[in-house]
Amino acid sequence: MFSKLRSVGVFGMDSYMIEVESDLGGNAEVTVFNIVGLPDTAVKESRDRVRAAIKNCKYSVPPAKIVVNLAPADVRKEGALYDLPMMLSILCTLGKLKVPPSDCAFIGELSLNGSVRPAAGMLPMAICAKEHGIKNFFVPIQNAAECSVVKGLNVFPVAHVSELIEHLTGKKQLEPIKPVEFADVDYGYEPDFCEVKGQHRAKKALEIAAAGGHNVLLIGPPGSGKSMLSKRLPSILPPLSFDEAIETTKIYSIAGLLPENTPIIKKRPFRAPHHSVSQAGLSGGGTVPRPGEISLAHNGVLFLDELPEFDRSSMEALRQPLEDGRVTISRVAGSLTYPCSITLIAAMNPCPCGYFGHPTKKCTCSESAVRRYMGKISGPLLDRLDLQIEVPPVDFSELSSTQKEETSKEIRARVVAARAIQERRFEGTGITCNARMTPKLLQQFCTLEAAAEELLKSAFDALGMSGRSYDRILKVARTIADLENAEMIGESHIAEALQFRSLDRKYF
Repeated sequence: MFSKLRSVGVFGMDSYMIEVESDLGGNAEVTVFNIVGLPDTAVKESRDRVRAAIKNCKYSVPPAKIVVNLAPADVRKEGALYDLPMMLSILCTLGKLKVPPSDCAFIGELSLNGSVRPAAGMLPMAICAKEHGIKNFFVPIQNAAECSVVKGLNVFPVAHVSELIEHLTGKKQLEPIKPVEFADVDYGYEPDFCEVKGQHRAKKALEIAAAGGHNVLLIGPPGSGKSMLSKRLPSILPPLSFDEAIETTKIYSIAGLLPENTPIIKKRPFRAPHHSVSQAGLSGGGTVPRPGEISLAHNGVLFLDELPEFDRSSMEALRQPLEDGRVTISRVAGSLTYPCSITLIAAMNPCPCGYFGHPTKKCTCSESAVRRYMGKISGPLLDRLDLQIEVPPVDFSELSSTQKEETSKEIRARVVAARAIQERRFEGTGITCNARMTPKLLQQFCTLEAAAEELLKSAFDALGMSGRSYDRILKVARTIADLENAEMIGESHIAEALQFRSLDRKYF
């Protein structure tokens, strides 16, 4: 006896179809159950879970040799998510069920009593299933809403395997879940910029960062508002497009971090790992690498507070991902690439005690201690931080002022308008914002007025800029011009962009 069902697997961001085949051998004194097809330990343990679930669903397995094959056999299978299709395949082989149509796919972990447990990575698997002609996708009830965002796929939520068996035998039909509409998802309140008193220059810099997708370094004494400002950056970022939301949700699904009752992530991520995070925790890792913090911040913000306190190797691991917008992790099990198109916000004190250059408090650090502290930030990493902003302490008059500050909604309107200009500019290129411009696009769209070109030339010679610094100043100036709806980059735009890269001369 032989039967075959379809399922789906996932490896990194990529999913692939799996055929679950089972064969029942001749008479035997005891039941022998073998799983082949390059299974890991969790898949091998499915034998006991499936056997117990079959027994507790009132079915019996005669003494025989049962072989379950997970094809293709050259791809390693991970996790317990093949329990459900393996059990159904065995029941079909035993003649208890008819083999389901080829447009059906099944996935889910089984408990010993037959309950179906959720699995990680369901969204990319649902997308893969749809692309391979699957029409009916049977998934754990907890994962159903997540899968329902895939249009054209009937997603059936399964709480217990007995429900699925009744559906397949025609006794009681399961109803597919109602698809989730992207426009209906709302996650409400975010911290607002109107709560931040003063710091108008820093707010302006963060507006530029949001409008162009630029990386930012905030330097200032303790209590000046660096963290408060950073946590409000997502409130002025443009809304996620549907494609961006799907890609972000896929990463959280693969990592097993998709919040409950959240079918799709519509809010831009904000990740703020502690400075004790390891290099693997930041960039991703594991035997089969999982997304790290930099990928979990994809299409959103990665906030690194107290930057010099991070491990040097962790900081340096950011350099290539910041440049490429993706991180590649190589292990014996394979090489995986995760997207990480982020806005990096780094915050730090100007010295170990925090009061170097403070107008009223005296710094207690020696000159060598200040140099060592600032020297923890390498030149190449600093070069990738487009906007370097000094955040001074806020005085009493600003803190006690009753004057209303500009709201995030007002700032966001300008950011969205600037991003709309960039969308039209980069249409068809795959580029989403000024910070991602290639050298070719930089030459095409960063046209300077004569005075602006002369100012940039003088600054380049006087400050000894690198080629990367030159490119990033042009990108920031392009964003400033977009916020003012200017076609060409003027002298004032270059001057403002240069001001936001002057701190490396003061502190570094």
